Amino acid sequence: MHYPIKVPGANASEKVLTVTSPFNGATVGTVETIHAAGAEQALRNAATLFANKDKWLSATQRIEILKRTAQLMRERFDLLVNIAVQEGGKPLLDTQVEMNRAIDGVLNCVELIRNEHGTEIPMRINPASANRLAFTHKFPRGVVLAFSAFNHPINLIVHQVAPAVATGCPVIIKPASDTPLSAFAFCELLEEAGLPAGWVQPIAVEDISIASKMAEDERISFFSFIGSGRVGWMLKSRLAPGVHCTLEHGGAAPVIVADDADVSDMLPLLAKGGFYHAGQVCVSVQRVYVHESLFDVVAQGLVEQAQSMKVGDPAKQDTDIGPLIRPAEVDRIESWVDEAIKESAVLATGGKRLGDTLYEPTVLLNPAKTSKVSQQEIFGPVICVYSYSDMDEAIQQANALPFSFQAAIFTKNIDKALIGWQNLEATAVMINDHTAFRVDWMPFGGEKHSGYGMGGIPYTYRDMQIEKMAVIRSEVLGL
Repeated sequence: MHYPIKVPGANASEKVLTVTSPFNGATVGTVETIHAAGAEQALRNAATLFANKDKWLSATQRIEILKRTAQLMRERFDLLVNIAVQEGGKPLLDTQVEMNRAIDGVLNCVELIRNEHGTEIPMRINPASANRLAFTHKFPRGVVLAFSAFNHPINLIVHQVAPAVATGCPVIIKPASDTPLSAFAFCELLEEAGLPAGWVQPIAVEDISIASKMAEDERISFFSFIGSGRVGWMLKSRLAPGVHCTLEHGGAAPVIVADDADVSDMLPLLAKGGFYHAGQVCVSVQRVYVHESLFDVVAQGLVEQAQSMKVGDPAKQDTDIGPLIRPAEVDRIESWVDEAIKESAVLATGGKRLGDTLYEPTVLLNPAKTSKVSQQEIFGPVICVYSYSDMDEAIQQANALPFSFQAAIFTKNIDKALIGWQNLEATAVMINDHTAFRVDWMPFGGEKHSGYGMGGIPYTYRDMQIEKMAVIRSEVLGL
């Protein structure tokens, strides 16, 4: 599978990006890259399209393009899933779920267009507003530049690109260099569905500095970033004045297990939330604070859950946990787990490398507060379990890190649930569910080090628009 550059009027650089399987290192495909001149051409294309209002796509056109895209995604479901499994390593069944979500996300954008409306601003309510009628209307904000992450190679692209198409914003999308094929495939479907050339431009760059430079360009109106906090905050600091942005980074999601939690209901949820996609999710279950009366049964239950999961080839139907994206991530996780054990953590299960990119689902008991696994985002298949006696202290520990994304509390008591909801520092608190729960129409984003602004398709759609007011003065309107 080979993708040429998708920037009209540009030439490819000499460098070709080779995409390999994280499971076995086999070549999956290749993508041509652009150099600095190609990046300039992409920006010029997008800015020129947006500047010519005669070229703007009507709501009817955008609806039809998105509906046709969703249909094409259904028709090529297996092909798109196969691409994503090969380049990203997420197990087949989970990738099929992701694909269904992506299709639903495109259709969500259709509904957003159908239900779009401005508001009337009250006038004729005092002498100053006499003879006036005022209302607002939504307009596309401008050129969108989006940088994406590897862990959901279909759905993240949909979250960043489809709202731009829905609002009528030209979009340049740079997928993660590990997983660009799904993004290029999706953008091809948009064009096949009728999106004119230049409105969506997927890019791979010969050098990452080219992408960083693009983010600084004053022709950008909205910047969407999904990835590491270090890179995201750096790029935000370089945006031109007036550029709107959203940043989605990671966390170290905490879970509070109260003394009355339904353990049998909870354990599969915690295991799924912690080990899904080998823990490579920004809201994976990481730190589980369990009341001392349930600590042993929860710890043993998580051990059993972990040991029942099959680690291996993501293309097989029965695989629960596939590879990490690259060998260096296994090196890092192995180092962190070994360090935690030396610093007093008890290894309940796992803790072993199974290959260059495979790592056993691991449960650590009571790691030290200062261990890396307790302080930083693991982004791997590791769950840490801590015993507590006082819920206030557990919540305090859950809030001790500079992250604020999704959290959870398990309890049958409504008051305890509300205490968790009110006091856990998180943008969303799941009650009797794992921290990685998400549907694509809900708000999704972090605070503090975990991000800036709010994602979720309707929220991205809103942020990619401006609300412009019209005020009409006419004597016929009366007082």
